[in-house]
Amino acid sequence: MAGMTDLARSDASQSLREQLRNFLNTEVRPWEVSLARAGWEERGTIVGHLRDRARSHGLWGYAYPGSSVGGSLSLREYASYAELEGEYLEGPAVLGSAALADVMIFNEYASPTLRERVLAPLLAGELITCHGVSEPGRSDPGLSQLVTRAVRDGDCWVITGRKWFTMARGADVMTVLCRTGSYTDPTVKAFSLLVVPIDAHGVEITRDLPVLGAAGGHVEVRLHEVRVPADYLLGAEGAGYAVMSRHRTLERLLRSLTWLGQAQRAFDLMCQRLRTRRTATGPLAEKQLMQRHVFDSYQEIIAVRTLLRDLAARLDTGDPDIELDLSAAKVLTSHMFCGVTDRAVQVFGAEGLTDDTPLSLLFRMARASRIHDGADEIHVQAVARRVLSRPDPGPVWPIPAQPGARASYAASTQSAHGA
Repeated sequence: MAGMTDLARSDASQSLREQLRNFLNTEVRPWEVSLARAGWEERGTIVGHLRDRARSHGLWGYAYPGSSVGGSLSLREYASYAELEGEYLEGPAVLGSAALADVMIFNEYASPTLRERVLAPLLAGELITCHGVSEPGRSDPGLSQLVTRAVRDGDCWVITGRKWFTMARGADVMTVLCRTGSYTDPTVKAFSLLVVPIDAHGVEITRDLPVLGAAGGHVEVRLHEVRVPADYLLGAEGAGYAVMSRHRTLERLLRSLTWLGQAQRAFDLMCQRLRTRRTATGPLAEKQLMQRHVFDSYQEIIAVRTLLRDLAARLDTGDPDIELDLSAAKVLTSHMFCGVTDRAVQVFGAEGLTDDTPLSLLFRMARASRIHDGADEIHVQAVARRVLSRPDPGPVWPIPAQPGARASYAASTQSAHGA
């Protein structure tokens, strides 16, 4: 949208929003009951059909860099659309936005081979990516705990290890964080990112990992002497942790915006229920305890919305100090999501526990959000450490007394008592 006047940009933004809302209402919403009740494979089939519909409407990948529809949206501009997508089950997946962070990272770090074999089909919606970072019993690569190993053998890398909570089932490639340095190397430079085709020899999906009893597509993967070309390295050798951190920063913001949209959906459902439900003593909306649910949810949503849009604008400018606030925002967003969905379920009563509404699915997503992209405790500790490591600003209370002031005060007090 470069070169547009503010008025033209506003008109274009409103037009795109109307297109998205109309598409999501007419094409996606009728499938939501099926999506909420479907198993993982059936859900994938439905999403595939809806992606085709998005292409036919010219909306697939509208948020991608260089898109003729979105006009290379900035993150600040995309933030409101991301929230809108989140209000619909599988909205980001249907429109291609679920892969936006991957598109941006491959666009920035991919070798010419990966740009041709991964980025081009990813942009076209012909390829699905996933990530292999955490491992059973080991979740923090910053502590050099990961043991998945990649060894150079001529013009190939040979990878051996295990990854879990990866969305490999149904994906085409997996970006794997591997140890390419020595096991005795305590630094993050011991890690690299390699792109592994899911159908490569030695890749085995060993088990599904249901989340809170529901199959969400997460699996455990075993890699046994998997060979990939040397130029399947994403970024430079030893830069895997830095590239992954860049991806994690983008993904954390984008996922939080989706959670915000999902919380808004739960809030809208709750308010609709309160407006239409009556008890023996009157409309449910007139009950003060119910009104408290509305107020608490509303103020939490607007606080998170304001924070996330500010962070999106700061990411656009390359703010180097954003990590601290983004960690805090992730925790704040997930807690807000949990609180809003919990209140919505409470308002619906027993019906809210069933799949007759999207609330049971949203509630599972909300609870999982406190662990996705780093458990709350990791973020809390990281933020607290950073804040407490800042230089001491000096005394902030009481106001330092001037030399001799204490003695003058004591003398004046004695004089007053003597009088």
